[in-house]
Amino acid sequence: MAEEQKFPTEIIDLPSGGKIYGKDSPLYEGKIEIKYMTAREEDILTSANLIKKGAVLEKLMDSLILTQGVKTTSLVLGDKNAIMVAIRILAYGPEYVTEITDPDSGQKVEHTFNLADCPFKELPKDVDYSANEFGFTLPVAKVPIRWRLITGLEEDRIDRELNAKKKIGHMIQTGITSRLKHIIVELDGERDTNKIGSMVEDMLSKDSLALRNEITRVSPDIDMKQDVTFEGGETVEVDIPLTATFFWPNT
Repeated sequence: MAEEQKFPTEIIDLPSGGKIYGKDSPLYEGKIEIKYMTAREEDILTSANLIKKGAVLEKLMDSLILTQGVKTTSLVLGDKNAIMVAIRILAYGPEYVTEITDPDSGQKVEHTFNLADCPFKELPKDVDYSANEFGFTLPVAKVPIRWRLITGLEEDRIDRELNAKKKIGHMIQTGITSRLKHIIVELDGERDTNKIGSMVEDMLSKDSLALRNEITRVSPDIDMKQDVTFEGGETVEVDIPLTATFFWPNT
């Protein structure tokens, strides 16, 4: 019997710190083990079928995560983003060459980002991350709510809901309300999902905006912004664009 081939692996930290997954989770200590990419994973990246389904990155990450019992769909978005960047660095190095727009000329220019210089977002000190449930009071309605960070599984459900509505001819794409219906677990003491859904649709826009700002403030993530100095001498903070060259550097 052939000896099982061993591949190099890395233990990486998670932006969330892991506690939000619960004490029984293998992610509780805030770390995850991933292996280096091989030609087998590059085959996943070039699978026309997976590309068509939009499942390439999920399949890739699942094939590289070695921590038992962990799937991409069980990760909150910020942790998923950090793992994606770590996988890319281990596979092709930290240098990421892509095009960005010069704010003065409007022309596309090539720039090299160093992904190793992307830090984790600093988490606010006033937030308890010991569980994936957070409190907030809507500023206008003065109504208390409880909300959670959604995982890849909920993200997929939201996408399916929006696609289903699009197929049956909904003129208004309710991305905000669909997302809030999944995020909010309690609204004014009510935990029935159908009742929460109705209440979300009637939420004042100022309250909706305040809640979304709070979600952004609390959500752990990797900071994908870097300062770039353009030809004219102006230094601008830009979002690192995730283009085809992120996992296909020769594209």
